[in-house]
Amino acid sequence: MSFGAASSRGGFPRFAAGDPCPCGAGRYDGCCGPILAGEPAPTAERLMRSRYTAFVVGDAEHLRRTWHPRTRPADVDPDPATVWIGLEVLVTEDGGPADLEGAVEFCAHWSEAGARGGLHERSRFARRGGRWVYVDGEIL
Repeated sequence: MSFGAASSRGGFPRFAAGDPCPCGAGRYDGCCGPILAGEPAPTAERLMRSRYTAFVVGDAEHLRRTWHPRTRPADVDPDPATVWIGLEVLVTEDGGPADLEGAVEFCAHWSEAGARGGLHERSRFARRGGRWVYVDGEIL
């Protein structure tokens, strides 16, 4: 699956500086854009939101870079056939700027070949080398 809504290139949408961020938390240039460009996420929730946005725009490098190497699969390439159409953050536990671990429960809504659905997950994050990384998730 992959996470989407703007002009497409290579099957994935692209976002400009003033566009609303796919994660729903602000403008792309002040929200997920800088994190996808390499800026560290200040919280586990911000990392989770940036990873959702990476699925939307097909940024496999960001997914690779922000996935704990111990749990990262060999293939993290997003699927352009799945269009991600919205994100709801339901619960955030720890994961603040001073924490070492955190969890975020969310529902990511998708559309693919005329079908719609949602991915409801509780994701775990850890701070590694001063940066947040995704460890694993439990599908709910």
